[in-house]
Amino acid sequence: MFLSRSLRFSLLPFLPILSSRFCSHSHSRTFIFDEAISRFNRMLHKRHVPPIFEFGKILGFFVRMKQYPTAISLIKQMELKGIHPDLANLTLLINCFCHLDQMAFAFSVFAKILKRGYHPDAVTLNTLIRGLCDRGEVMKALNLHDKVVALGFQVTHFTYGTLINGLCKMGEIKAAVELFRTIESRSTVMYNIIIDCLFKDKHPKEAYDLYSEMGVKGISPDLFTYNTLVYGFCLGNQLEEALGFINEMLSNSIRPDVYTYNILIDALCKEGKLREAKNVLGMMVKAYVGPDIFSFNALLDGYYLVNDVKNAKQVFSAMTMMGVSPRVCSYNIMINGLIKNERVDEAINLFQEMQQRNVVPDILTYNTLINGLCRMERVSEAIDLVPEMHNRNMVPDTVTYTTLINGLLKIGRISHVWDLIDEMHDRNQQPDVITYNCLLHALCKSYQLDKAFELFKTMTLKGIQPDLYTWNILIHGMCIGGRLQKARDIFEDLLIKGYHLDVWSYSIMINGLCKKGLFDEALSVWSKMEDNGCLPNEVTFEIMIRALSKRDETVKANTLLLEMISRGLLKS
Repeated sequence: MFLSRSLRFSLLPFLPILSSRFCSHSHSRTFIFDEAISRFNRMLHKRHVPPIFEFGKILGFFVRMKQYPTAISLIKQMELKGIHPDLANLTLLINCFCHLDQMAFAFSVFAKILKRGYHPDAVTLNTLIRGLCDRGEVMKALNLHDKVVALGFQVTHFTYGTLINGLCKMGEIKAAVELFRTIESRSTVMYNIIIDCLFKDKHPKEAYDLYSEMGVKGISPDLFTYNTLVYGFCLGNQLEEALGFINEMLSNSIRPDVYTYNILIDALCKEGKLREAKNVLGMMVKAYVGPDIFSFNALLDGYYLVNDVKNAKQVFSAMTMMGVSPRVCSYNIMINGLIKNERVDEAINLFQEMQQRNVVPDILTYNTLINGLCRMERVSEAIDLVPEMHNRNMVPDTVTYTTLINGLLKIGRISHVWDLIDEMHDRNQQPDVITYNCLLHALCKSYQLDKAFELFKTMTLKGIQPDLYTWNILIHGMCIGGRLQKARDIFEDLLIKGYHLDVWSYSIMINGLCKKGLFDEALSVWSKMEDNGCLPNEVTFEIMIRALSKRDETVKANTLLLEMISRGLLKS
């Protein structure tokens, strides 16, 4: 039933209260906005113009609803009618321009405020300073602060909090701390910002010292302070200290929230401390704080980290029982975990279950399943998922195609690979370095070295930079394909250009030289390897020991074997 006209008008002053209810549907939003504009226009055309604050109520409503262009338009209409907005309305106008990233207009309104003889209040100045900080112009914000303070205008804790936060976001922690120290009366919010920033910049001692200073100065920490401390100590892997803050919070009558517990659960799970994580979940439930999707997802991740499929499944079942519906991210964790544990059929069943529960799979779901199927050499089933993705208006990405290409190459279906490459181009999905590495590996493995080099040239011409894995593939390909000199040339060129070669680069080259009986050259590469700070691994040692044994240099082989044992690369 429609609201009566008089009732609708009487509701308008309370639009901010009603907005959350009415604006849940686009039709209701439009209805309310139209009514507000109609009332504003009627006020404009009244014989006796209402007080300016009445206009401000409607303007404030549009600003709260983030309808900034509408608010700007209405203020312009006021001015055209000869109604001069007061300081509050002009501050609203500045706020609108700041949110629209039109700082030049915001400052022109500020100039108008000064010209009309208004005295800008803290809200006006805070709005401008926040606008500058939001667009990363913190130095300009600091300059503005200095100028207005010099002119005798007052700024608040909010102003300093905004400036400190802006400096922290820019990574200017030293400057943020210096500004913080200049403020005589510091607030909890200011301390929270600096403490958070110091933890993230890996200065836990300084962060904790500031927290201790709060107590000395009689400044009470709040929930955000403790959450920052818990997060900071978890970040530094000081989990016992982080857990200790729960008791401290309770003794200070501050109730930990779901975020507090989630930080701890996530950190414990990442360290494989699942028993402790489960205990924190128990504490959480006892404290009548309901676990949310993030609590359960952290536990799922944790159990799969230690390959505990049984407990992961139990947690997944418990979610629904505790009133938390698994989302796509929860299913993705489960599917990925099952696939890592080679339970592909269970993963497929879960994939079907999620769709039955109207949880729509995303690109990560499909890519994970495709990867699992390809690893099990069930490539045809993996390929069948691609049309299903298209039916969902989902575009397979470079990861999808690269996984399929790798799967096809592993089972020797090279001819099908080029069709997929063509499909990638047709769908504007460009192959990346991983795609090319898969192709280069397959070509080198099948001794198609000329084709491999042609593909390598194509790759570089397209602006795709080879990574170390690319070079290792080519060096290995040249070695096994009887082109040792080419392998040497590539290897030496990389050293000259200052590439940081890894243990596999050196091992491949040493192996290639040893197989050709060039032991002295192999020994020279070994020396370069150690000189460049790259330590040989068990494979490198085995290559050299095998080569020495073939040369009947048993003493040298045994010496290397003992060195290998002393380095912990082989049990005696």
